[in-house]
Amino acid sequence: MTQLRDQLAANASFRLRLWVAVGFVAVCFALLLLRLVHLQVDRHDELLEAAEANRVTVVPIPPNRGQILDRHGVVLATNYSAYTLEITPSRIRGDLEPLIDELAQVIDIQPRDRKRFHRLLADGKRFESLPIRNRLTDEEVAKFAAQRWRFPGVDVQARLFRQYPQGEAGAHLIGYIGRISARDREAMEDWEEDRVANYRGSDHIGKLGLEQAYEDVLHGQVGFQHVETSAGGKAVRALGHRPQTPGQTLHLSVDIRLQYLVEQLFGERRGALVAIDPRNGEVLALVSKPGFDPNLFVDGIDQENWSRLNDDPDRPLLNRAIRGTYPPGSTYKPFMALAALQTGARRPDTIINDTLVFHFGGRAFGSPSGERGGAMDMRRSIVESSNVYYYSLAHQLGVDTIHEQLLPLGLGRLTEIDLPGEVTGVLPSKAWKKKRFKQDWYPGETISLGIGQGYNAFTPLQMASATATLVSGGQRFKPRLVREVQDLVSQQRRPVSGQEEARLPPLAIAPAHTALLKDALHGVTIGGTSTRVFAGSGYLSGGKTGTAQAVGLRQGQKYNAAQMAERQRDHSWYVAYAPVEAPQVALAVIVENAGFGAAAAAPIARRVFDYLLLGKVPSPEDIVAMQLGQAGAPIGKPRTVAEWKLPSETAEAAAMAASAVPVVAAPAASAAPASLPPASGVRRP
Repeated sequence: MTQLRDQLAANASFRLRLWVAVGFVAVCFALLLLRLVHLQVDRHDELLEAAEANRVTVVPIPPNRGQILDRHGVVLATNYSAYTLEITPSRIRGDLEPLIDELAQVIDIQPRDRKRFHRLLADGKRFESLPIRNRLTDEEVAKFAAQRWRFPGVDVQARLFRQYPQGEAGAHLIGYIGRISARDREAMEDWEEDRVANYRGSDHIGKLGLEQAYEDVLHGQVGFQHVETSAGGKAVRALGHRPQTPGQTLHLSVDIRLQYLVEQLFGERRGALVAIDPRNGEVLALVSKPGFDPNLFVDGIDQENWSRLNDDPDRPLLNRAIRGTYPPGSTYKPFMALAALQTGARRPDTIINDTLVFHFGGRAFGSPSGERGGAMDMRRSIVESSNVYYYSLAHQLGVDTIHEQLLPLGLGRLTEIDLPGEVTGVLPSKAWKKKRFKQDWYPGETISLGIGQGYNAFTPLQMASATATLVSGGQRFKPRLVREVQDLVSQQRRPVSGQEEARLPPLAIAPAHTALLKDALHGVTIGGTSTRVFAGSGYLSGGKTGTAQAVGLRQGQKYNAAQMAERQRDHSWYVAYAPVEAPQVALAVIVENAGFGAAAAAPIARRVFDYLLLGKVPSPEDIVAMQLGQAGAPIGKPRTVAEWKLPSETAEAAAMAASAVPVVAAPAASAAPASLPPASGVRRP
């Protein structure tokens, strides 16, 4: 009986455990069912999208970057396609270095290639295909193809490369592109989401010049390709794509042949030149010397070249045209004369007796040796470059009146040219000195302002723009480098955005005042300091020489260039316009530490006018003489513009171009026309 009871108890216990197990299994099945319903019904759309994302990879297609062309269609920046050897780090098993060592036995890989690769790797791009060697030859591509099986995760890809066919010519205004850096990515954090998304797959961005200023126009719109992938991540088939939209082409106002000519005339000397069409504000040339080759920066400049450029005391990376500030010297005098006329402080026929010395506050402000002095009216004061006339005028006007009258000309303020990095320069005032030095203005400091010394410091661009405003009778424009933008899909051209805003309200300059000052500037070329330079020019021009201190002199100390270090010598200035009857070009040129304005700067201006107005280019002998600072009248028989060859037109450049495949075709280049198209201390002067 006891045994029966034990058996019944055991059976009951077993049934209980069985029901518990059944209940547990039922609950588990219920939970699985609920989970299945949740996943298949409630989250169906979400999970389907995720599954598709795992199955389908969206591959960005970077757009072709837009070209940059000069006013005659000469290519300044373009693209070409070449093969690169690339590694996808996430697909590599084991260490990268042994793999790269093995690759180097097949393809030549230099230390700089390794450094560039590791910089990209340090940016967290392990899942991207990173280039280890660019611009493979056909032979190298074939060698790797034969060994491809040895290197999983390594491929040869076709990539776009930026090219600047003219080399150093126009480098400061064109700028360059470079790889997107960590700093660039930080800046992108402030961009709108759509703009950031447009850079998926892009490795480069504009870093300087027009490449940076017009980045959004040049970059284009990214495309996408939808690719079905296997579980191992291998591409199986393409499911569809949205094509990329190439960037737009920039058509500049700059004449690259003129630009290259001026750069050659400077030779190894430092300085800048800006030439502007006063009828519309178009920049014809914007030169800064010395220059650099922008092609060095496209793939990331190597340390050797970077050190050479960055440590050079001549500062080749500095755009002197918009960032170099200099005292203007006697080129300032025509603007001082305008201030006198505008305020009524002096009439054109007011006579000032130039005794060669102006006394103020116990100090004597002198004149350079060779100055004749005597009775000076306004015209003669400019032609003869009388210091005393402008010492007394500055004292009469006062610093704040000078500031008030010359600021509208664009001196001491941004011209708002379509280039990044422009500086304001200094047009002093009492408030400026108080803010800058926490000091009051002293009346004696005003005297030297009259001859373009003291605190005055302006860029060559500002001086060229002010000259253009003066000779055009007060017409003002924001200087512009880009004339039109062309859509490569529709081939339609349109004015660049903001071009209408480039025309500024004109200054109220009386025509009689403009005529007087233009005549005085013309007098400088036929009886003044630049007479010899413009002898026999074949056209009428006007200009003003200037010699500006690079370093200050002590009271009573005389300037002697032979006893001074080269970088302490005076700067050579010239501002000019031509032709007199209907100005088509106004310019400013400075040659650093080159002495008198008529000796170095004015001869360069003469050859710019010869090019634009006569279609003539100096002979090789003349260019060599200019480079050596020995320029006088033109030497030898001038060449025509068509005979003046650009760097891209040499035999060596043609051979290099033949080996590259341009991605975007450019209009054929043409020679420049013979003339511009119609517009729709104390220093010697």
